[in-house]
Amino acid sequence: MTRTWYVRTITDAARARIATARLAAACGVPPVERTRLVAALTAQLRQCLTKGGEWRVRAETTLSSAGGDLGVEVAPAKRRPDDRQPPWRACVPCAEDAHLAAAEPAAAEPAADDPATLAEALFGADEDAALLLDRLDEQEGLVAFHREELHQTNQGVLALHADLDAAGRAQRELFDAEQQARKEAENARGRLTFLADASAALTASLNHEAIVRLLPALLVPRYARSVDVWLFDDVDDALRGGPHPAAAVLAARRGRPQYAADHPGGLPGVDDQPPSAIDPGRPLLCIPLLSRRASQGVLTLSPPDERWDADDAVMLIELTRRASIALENARRFEHNRDIAETLQRALLTELPTTPGLTLAARYLPATRGLNVGGDWYDAFRQPDGSLITVIGDVTGHGLHAAVMMSQLRTALRAYAVDGSSPGELLTRLHLFLHRLRLDLYATAVIARFHPDDPTLTWAAAGHPPPVLRTPDGQVLTLDDKPGAMLGIPLKQEIRDHTVPLPPGSTLALYTDGLVERRAQGIDPGIDRLAEELGRFRPTELAQELEASADRLLHPLLHDSEHDDDVCLLLCHVHGGYGSAAGPPS
Repeated sequence: MTRTWYVRTITDAARARIATARLAAACGVPPVERTRLVAALTAQLRQCLTKGGEWRVRAETTLSSAGGDLGVEVAPAKRRPDDRQPPWRACVPCAEDAHLAAAEPAAAEPAADDPATLAEALFGADEDAALLLDRLDEQEGLVAFHREELHQTNQGVLALHADLDAAGRAQRELFDAEQQARKEAENARGRLTFLADASAALTASLNHEAIVRLLPALLVPRYARSVDVWLFDDVDDALRGGPHPAAAVLAARRGRPQYAADHPGGLPGVDDQPPSAIDPGRPLLCIPLLSRRASQGVLTLSPPDERWDADDAVMLIELTRRASIALENARRFEHNRDIAETLQRALLTELPTTPGLTLAARYLPATRGLNVGGDWYDAFRQPDGSLITVIGDVTGHGLHAAVMMSQLRTALRAYAVDGSSPGELLTRLHLFLHRLRLDLYATAVIARFHPDDPTLTWAAAGHPPPVLRTPDGQVLTLDDKPGAMLGIPLKQEIRDHTVPLPPGSTLALYTDGLVERRAQGIDPGIDRLAEELGRFRPTELAQELEASADRLLHPLLHDSEHDDDVCLLLCHVHGGYGSAAGPPS
C-alpha cells in the first residue's frame, strides 16, 4: 500500500507528519521506532521547507502474513536534471498484524484542519513522546546500573593490575637474584676450573724454572696485569737489597700475604700496607711462597683493574700455595736427580780393552720421570783371563735404585774374584739381595768370554734374553730357561748355558727399556731388535761397533718416548779369539 503527500507549506508538512505517524501506528510499528521515524521525518521536512519548492512524501508498506516494513521517502516533486542528491529514505519494521491497516484507509489520510483532529494528533504525539521518555528512563537506569558495574569492574581491574604489578616486581626481583646467583656460581665455577687446570699445569712439571715461567702465563691478563716471582735460597735473601717492594719483604718475613696500596684492600687473610715506594700508584698483592720449612720466595701481582675481588684474592692465595708445593717438589726432585746422576756417572766406568774382543755400551735415561734408574752394565776380567760382561736392572727409579745398583755391582765384582761361573754369580747375588730385605728386586744377564774357548757361557735371572748374531748373519735369541728375579723370596740355583761363539759373532745384552712398550709388550720388541741386528754387514760390526750401537738404537727408540732407562752392551768377537779349543763349561 502506498500513500503520497505533497508539501509546500508548514501546514502541508504537519499533515504529512501526522499521517505518517498514524500509518506507522496502524502498521504496528513500536512506539520508540515510530517516534524515531516521525522525528527524523520532521527534521527532513524542516530542511525541505527551508529550501522551498514542492516536495513529495511517499509512504509505502510491504506487508505479508509474517509482518512487513514501512518505508518513507522524501524527494522533490519535480526532480531537476542537475539534482544529484538522492532522496531521503527511512524504513521501520511493522507488526505481524500490520495487514489489518490495509482495511482502514482512513488511518493514513492527512489530518483535517479541525481542532479535534489536531488535538488527537497532538495527544498521540505526546503519548509517543511519553513512551519514549519512559523507555529512556529505563535505559538511563540500565545505563546507571551498568555504569556502576563498570566502575566495580574497573576497581577490580585496577586491583588486579596492582597485584600483577606487585607480582611482576617480585618476579623481577627473584629473576635478578637468580641471575646474580647464577653469575656468582659461574664465576665460582670459573675460578675452580682455572685453579684445577693451573694446578695440573704446575704439578706436571718438575723443573722449577719452567714453573716460574708458567705462573705469569697463567695469571696475565685474567687475574693480574703483571706478575713477579722472587725466589731465594733462605729467608736471609729477603733482607738483601734489590728492586723488591717492602710489602714483599714483609710477606717473606711474616709468612702472610700483604696488600700495598693507598687504600685498604678489604681482602680476607691479607694485611694492608702503605703503597710501594717503587711504584706508588699501583696496588700490589705480595703472597709468600711457603715450603714445609721456610719461605722460598714471594709472588707479587698487580690487579687487572683498579682492585681485586675478594674471591679472586682467595683463589690467588690458594694457587700460590699450590705453586709453592710444586716448586718445592721440583727443587727436591732436581736435588735427588743431581745426586743420582752423579752416582750413576761414577758407576758407569769405561769398558776394558781386550785383544780379539770389542765392546760398546750405551746408556739412555728415561724420557719421563726422574731420568735416573737402576739400569747398569759392567765388564771386567777374572783371574783366569775370562771377561765377564753383565747388564742388569734394579726395580724402581731414583736415588734408592741407583744406590742398590751400586751395591750389586760391587758385590758382583767381589764374588767374581774366585772364578765363579755366570750362574753361580747370579745365585750368590740372589742370596745377597734377598738377605738385605729392602723390598727391591733386580734382573740381570751375565756372559763370560774366554780367550781359549770358542764358546759363550751365560746365565739370566728374570732378564730379557741375550741376542747373538753369528758370522753368517743368523740371529739367535738365547732364551734357554732363565732363573727368576734376584731378591724374591724363593730359593733358587741359576744354571749356566753355553753356545758356540765363532769369530765374527756379535752378542747384544740389553735392558727391557729398549724393547718393551706398554701397548705391545716385550716379545715384539725382542723380535724387532733381532731383525735390526741381522741387517748389519759383518764389516760394520767388526770395524765400527760404536757407530753400530747408535744405529741399532735409533730404529727402536725414535718413534716413541721410553718410560724406562735403556742399557745396551754389544760384544763383537774378532778372528783368532778363542782359537785354542777348550772344553765347554
